[in-house]
Amino acid sequence: MGLDGYKLKWEKGRFDPGSKMPYTMSRSKVERYVECPRCFWIEARYGIGRPDSFPFTLNNAVDELFKREFDIYRAKKETHPLMKKYGINAVPYAHEKIEEWRDAFKRGIQYLHPETNIILRGGIDDVWEGENGELYIVDYKSTAGKAEVTLDDAWKDSYKRQIEIYQWLFRRNDFNVSKTAYFVYANGHNDREAFDGKLEFDITILPYEGDDSWIDGALKEIKGCLLSDTIPDASKRCEYCAYRDFAGKKLLELHQEAKKNKAGSS
Repeated sequence: MGLDGYKLKWEKGRFDPGSKMPYTMSRSKVERYVECPRCFWIEARYGIGRPDSFPFTLNNAVDELFKREFDIYRAKKETHPLMKKYGINAVPYAHEKIEEWRDAFKRGIQYLHPETNIILRGGIDDVWEGENGELYIVDYKSTAGKAEVTLDDAWKDSYKRQIEIYQWLFRRNDFNVSKTAYFVYANGHNDREAFDGKLEFDITILPYEGDDSWIDGALKEIKGCLLSDTIPDASKRCEYCAYRDFAGKKLLELHQEAKKNKAGSS
């Protein structure tokens, strides 16, 4: 795809510093800012996003099957056996907007942050309701490995931020949200002797105590970044920016060398 086509792809979501209209931003864009302010700014102001990654179709299939399974117990207003196994006294939350909340691309659950005029939105996987009416935000994850699944890996901090944003959104929409959230983790077995057309999973529920106190401050930082005409510094951990800088310098060297050689031969 050429650069013109790539820019057009992101045209709709660009931030206009002169507009008084609320700026709608997905949960993933907050994560982009946390990862690298420069990548975030280039995408938001000029519509040039990072290259697309390949779709996680197997993970998406697991998510969809989880949703269908928990929806069966939602309709019956019963506790799922897996929840009973982990001592969770709750049922899948039966709410008329559950499908709307799940649709991250159209609406999801959203809130207009008055201090920044940013509409933040996100698409959840599930919500459970406790006996006391408290809501537990739930996220489905899938992986494959021999080690026990935990939330200890540093790269899973993004998962924690994700579920904290969902907690924040539900609280701002006047729901009674528990600090405890749950990750329903499917860990595929990759140590079987043969495939036989089947992939078997161990299902684990991992509780997590969320803290959304960072989000208001992050939105204020993000708004300042959006309004600034100065290119932000790249994150030292950003491989995209490192590639762009290195490739740009190399291309400039080659261009100058070719220009010098052309001048010398004329």
